[in-house]
Formats: sequence, C-alpha cells, structure tokens
Amino acid sequence: MKYDLASLNIFLCVAEEKSLTRASVRAHIAVSAVSKRIAELEDRVGTPLFVRFARGVELTTAGEALLVHVRRVFISISEMDEELSSFSDEIRGSVKVCATTSALSQFLPFDIASFSRKYPKINLNIEGRVGGAILRLLKSGDADLGVFAVQSIPSDIEIFRYRTYKLAVAVPLGHPLIKSSSVRYEALAGYSVVAQHADSLLYELLDKEAEICGFKLKVSVRVSSFDCMCQLVACQYGLAIMPRETIEVYAKSIPIAAVELDEDWASRDLVIGVKANRILDPAVKSLVEHLKNT
Repeated sequence: MKYDLASLNIFLCVAEEKSLTRASVRAHIAVSAVSKRIAELEDRVGTPLFVRFARGVELTTAGEALLVHVRRVFISISEMDEELSSFSDEIRGSVKVCATTSALSQFLPFDIASFSRKYPKINLNIEGRVGGAILRLLKSGDADLGVFAVQSIPSDIEIFRYRTYKLAVAVPLGHPLIKSSSVRYEALAGYSVVAQHADSLLYELLDKEAEICGFKLKVSVRVSSFDCMCQLVACQYGLAIMPRETIEVYAKSIPIAAVELDEDWASRDLVIGVKANRILDPAVKSLVEHLKNT
C-alpha cells in the first residue's frame, strides 16, 4: 500500500500539535522517528506537507487536503473498532482523568465507581487539578478527559454537559451570617476569605464578581482542597465559598454551616472536556458517554 496507518497517525499528531516534539510525546516515539516518517510520507505524496519554522510547523495546502482525508480514515477506524468491540468480552484501555475539587467532592466518585463496574478492564488514572491546569493538560495531550466548571472555554476544547451544583458560603457556627437564610455576595466584602489557589476557575470567578461588586477579596489563606477549607473555616480563619453539598457533608462532623449565596452565578455547570478534533479511543469515548448519561 502507498500509505500505512502508523505514518498517517504520526502525520495527524504533527498536524494537530503543530510541533514535532509534542507529536513525538503524543505518539510515544522519538522526534527523529517522527521527522523520518514525515519525510517518507512527503516523498510518497510528492510534495511538502509542512512548512518548518523555528518554533513549530504549519500545514501546506497539500497538508490541509491530506488532513481532511486522514481524519476520515481514523474516524472510520474508530467506528469499526467500536462496532467490533461489541463482539469481544470487554473494552480495554487506560484513561487519564483530571478533575476539579468541585467534581471530586460531589459527583465524580460515584459515577467513576459505576463506570468501573461496567468496564472493569479500563484503567482510570484520576488526578485532582484546578481548572486552569486541566485546560492546559487537555490542550497538551497530557490528559484524556477533564471535568471542570464552565468558564471561558478555549476553542480547541470540546465540552459536554455533566452536572449542576450550587455555591454557598461556609461559615463557622456562631457567626452572625448564620441568622440569614441567604446572603448577597457584596455582604462578604468585610470578611476574610479562605480561598483556593489563584489558578482555580472558582477563584477566578469569585475575584471577577468581587470586582463587579466594587470590592476586593480579603484572602487570609489559600489551600488546594475543600477539606482543608472547611477545617480552616471551623477554626475561624475566614469564610469560604464552595459547593453547598460539600459544606453540608463536612457540617456533620465539624462546627460549620452553609448559608445560601443569593447570586445567579452561584449555580455552576460542571462539564466534561476533551481536546477538540481529536479522535477518541474506545476507552475514552466510553467514559465520556457514561458521564454524559449519568
């Protein structure tokens, strides 16, 4: 045959990553091997497929045309693989999942457990990350799937709706705000806040909404987990804004309470994210479909 699937796959990696180095990481082969495969493919086609620059590559007109056909080829192969997998005992594979604390502390553990019962041969590597880091890992190809809250989504990330939750204010028992059934965000202007790291999409939201309301958050301490945030609230380091269900779980064992946050933006959508225009292998696709349908 004039073309082999391995070379076409490497071409696809280079075209989507726009870098021989990143393509080598994604394809799990040496950069020199990537360069050799591309050179051989260009010889077979009879024309350059990429323009080389110091910091990466760009497709030529011929490369753009080939990319359309290569994507069709791999979509067909993916569909074939999916259909044939229904005849085998089980789908196998490995999926790296990065999720925010909001997802990990509420819904994701239960949905992952039901997925693992359904697909026991799929290995899941799950990491807790802040939203900004998840987007970077998806774009670089270092994560297969992300679960995070909707914010400003880059065009190269494809998202699917997952879950919705409500933000509330965690306050220590005896705090004056407990007397209120709900509070507006601006009422927190005078209080110290226990916050997540600045790279967190939740913190970005809180900081932006504070600016709209005309005040600046008085951050007393930053931590990476809701567990630590709740413990610090109980020790009166400050108030914290996080999912209401999470506060209510911790309120069963430590002296804190949840006060409703009376803001439209307090209703948050969690989404499933994957790199756009990337063909998902059966294991990743199965997890996406499972989470979409929970």
